[in-house]
Amino acid sequence: MEGFAIPICSLQQSPFYTPAQFAIMKTHLIALSTCLFLCGVLLTPQTTLHADEGMWLFNDPPRKLIKEKYGFEITDQWLDHVQKSSVRFNSGGSGSFVSEDGLVMSNHHVAADCLQKLGDKDHNYYRDGFYAKPRADEKQCHDLELNVLMSIEDVTDRVNAVVKSGLAAEQAFLARRKIMAEIEKESLDKTGFRSDVVTLYQGGKYHLYRFKKYTDVRLVFAPEQQIAFFGGDPDNFEYPRFDLDVAFFRAYENGQPAKIQHYLKWSKAGAAENELIFVSGHPGRTSRLLTVAELEYHRDYRLPNALTRLYRSEVVLTAYSARSEENARRAKEELFSVQNSRKALRGMQAGLLDPELMASKRSEERRLREAATANPQLKDTVSAWDRIEKAQKVIRENAQRYNLFEAGLAFNSELFGIARTLLRAAEERPKPNGERLREFVESARESLEFQLFSDDPIYEDFEQLKLADSLTWMAEQLGPQDELAQKVLAGKSPIQRASDLVQGTKVKEVAVRKKLYTDGKPAVDAGHDPMIELARAVDSEARSLRKIIETQTEIKQQAYAEIGKARFALSGTGSYPDATFTLRLAYGVVKGYEENGRRIPYQTTLAGLYERGAEQKFKPPFDVPQTWLGRKRRLDLKTPFNFVSTADIIGGNSGSPVVNRNAEVVGLIFDGNIYSLVLDYGFTEVQARAVSVHSASIIEGLRKVYAAGKLADEIVGRP
Repeated sequence: MEGFAIPICSLQQSPFYTPAQFAIMKTHLIALSTCLFLCGVLLTPQTTLHADEGMWLFNDPPRKLIKEKYGFEITDQWLDHVQKSSVRFNSGGSGSFVSEDGLVMSNHHVAADCLQKLGDKDHNYYRDGFYAKPRADEKQCHDLELNVLMSIEDVTDRVNAVVKSGLAAEQAFLARRKIMAEIEKESLDKTGFRSDVVTLYQGGKYHLYRFKKYTDVRLVFAPEQQIAFFGGDPDNFEYPRFDLDVAFFRAYENGQPAKIQHYLKWSKAGAAENELIFVSGHPGRTSRLLTVAELEYHRDYRLPNALTRLYRSEVVLTAYSARSEENARRAKEELFSVQNSRKALRGMQAGLLDPELMASKRSEERRLREAATANPQLKDTVSAWDRIEKAQKVIRENAQRYNLFEAGLAFNSELFGIARTLLRAAEERPKPNGERLREFVESARESLEFQLFSDDPIYEDFEQLKLADSLTWMAEQLGPQDELAQKVLAGKSPIQRASDLVQGTKVKEVAVRKKLYTDGKPAVDAGHDPMIELARAVDSEARSLRKIIETQTEIKQQAYAEIGKARFALSGTGSYPDATFTLRLAYGVVKGYEENGRRIPYQTTLAGLYERGAEQKFKPPFDVPQTWLGRKRRLDLKTPFNFVSTADIIGGNSGSPVVNRNAEVVGLIFDGNIYSLVLDYGFTEVQARAVSVHSASIIEGLRKVYAAGKLADEIVGRP
């Protein structure tokens, strides 16, 4: 996306993600357009699966479907190898190991967070790229954590056992939170792996995921941003494309390159037309199993409000960037995220405004409700839809203030996030593990501390700009008479208040953070830091709002679990859950499509890059980088560049490897076309396509443009 990392706006509008996850994931964007139901069938897991649909669990893959359609048998050994070769970036994307020495492949736009933080006035890593020819020159990323899924365990019965019949929703939520923390802590103590209980099927199942972590991650290679995002916003979510959206990192352990048992080998041929391919990645979030009531909430409230905020942010960030080259560098990643999210969410909104789509959703829901009513064993399920609608109404009534004060839209500042974490850590850490807020449980402690004590640069002028704008947004949303808004502004204008807070806080210093975190509540209370005091001023209401949302979410999860049981009883269990930013397997074929009566080819070539630039007179964003212009004669211009497939992907899949039957890399996911923008709500392969960098173009560019033959040799396994 360039946009297939997870959109922060999408997460912050959702009660399914905690505020700590917003900060820790530091997400970019989500994506997915409008021809969802051209085939006339609602393609979700609640009906018969068609085409190449599905973001499948690795412990429940579609073996039979793939065997029957493609004659390929997925073995346990194949799954284990691909699973342990796959990598999740805490910054919101995916990747994979591609050498035994810890080499990790992902997208340039997934690397953007690291690139931007490494950059300074002397070298703009994001814009100009980087290559560490000797390993000693590899640059350590400030706060990048990689996760590798090592095992999955079904803990549904244990989680559900604590929710006794007749238990009020608030108590049920607390009981569920406590047992999940207990399970995670037991697993952490036993294995040493990061352990997360993941909610699937909107509460129908709970799985324990164990991850091996890498926190010493170093940048090896990234091309110029212009070749990684050639065509810029005009070509974003479009196809044909000509992007080398790739970056390489290396995972280290104990100061040495990590020795990796499971890594993906490189295909000699790369992707071919009509070839069966697989995508192993971490799709962030889908909404395919939501009821009509929830979809209407997305259509009428969540998406319009998110878009309004994005338009505003885009104006502010664009103006800041125009003031100087250094400003542009500082704001580049965030502005890119905002622009990308804006375009993606418009496509999603267009899908929900399609009467045919919503009619199909209503029809499918009606059929399921009627079937449940007619089945004596499922009659208690009938009220589940009404309970969800009622809970969603309560969520909507509280969503504005929740998003402002608990999700943090009123405080767009890294410093505020740090301050709130310190304030709440002082309150939560002394509590028993099972009674803490989810982001402060023991199993999450190492990751939280890794982020909290990061020394990545914080620019005071940029912080003031963003905080002043978000405080202004809060005041506009709530009006001048709102008591809490008045308390936040403390009798000052948003600009002055933001300046005082940013200039006055000490939490920008890592040493101060460590001391406050270690010394706990007495030190935090005695410090009277202005940013921490701001977090304290809103904490009571923020926690209250969070409690309301969590309670209503528990009601919905119980209702969705009942609907899931009905769906399984009527249609069987061969389905996949909505995406949760955990590892999934998708499959499809390399295949073009038709658009406005013309055939769109399955792949582009390097020659097309120069042709596309020439037809636009090489004007930005179609200016081919000088490195590529000067070395054009060296290249085999017939080399495949980008290609499309029918694989089912969404935000978070950025950087996912595309592999063949032999688990060899044939490509790298980096985008979806315009027709894929509503895959958040359902699947089609009529025109929706995943867009990938072809493996051949990666090697061609490394060898002939960047003189990175040593890196290319490591990737293809050449000694």
